[in-house]
Amino acid sequence: MKRIAMAITAAAALFATAAAAQLYKYVDKDGRTVYSDQPPAGVDSTLVNAPSSPSGSKSFVERDKEMEKLRAKGREEAKKADEKEKTAAAQDERCRQATDRHRALVEGGRIWKYDEKGERTVMDDQEIETEREKARKLVDEACKKS
Repeated sequence: MKRIAMAITAAAALFATAAAAQLYKYVDKDGRTVYSDQPPAGVDSTLVNAPSSPSGSKSFVERDKEMEKLRAKGREEAKKADEKEKTAAAQDERCRQATDRHRALVEGGRIWKYDEKGERTVMDDQEIETEREKARKLVDEACKKS
């Protein structure tokens, strides 16, 4: 039982100090083998190579910081993608509205406008042609693909 407890203690000491830079092994006054991260005073000790941690030489804090950086980067990329999607949707809506306006002017029929008094008046052919050209330019501008 004593040997099992010592073996478990030794194994725990090895794994607990895996992140430490140095591990010392020595025999105490009772003849027990002891592992420590500090050399004992007045006793011959042996420097033991500690097994490296599974993730290399990075501590938990360093790995946590790296993970937080990756999470932040992911959030930033998602935010940029969302903004890009919203911008594209707004661009599509402007294009649709400009196209509808141009189509209404091309299809003809009575086209109304409001004068400075707020009264509705019918546009003449020259005004319609001017509005068609403006609408065509607006469609070209609003519907161009970047």
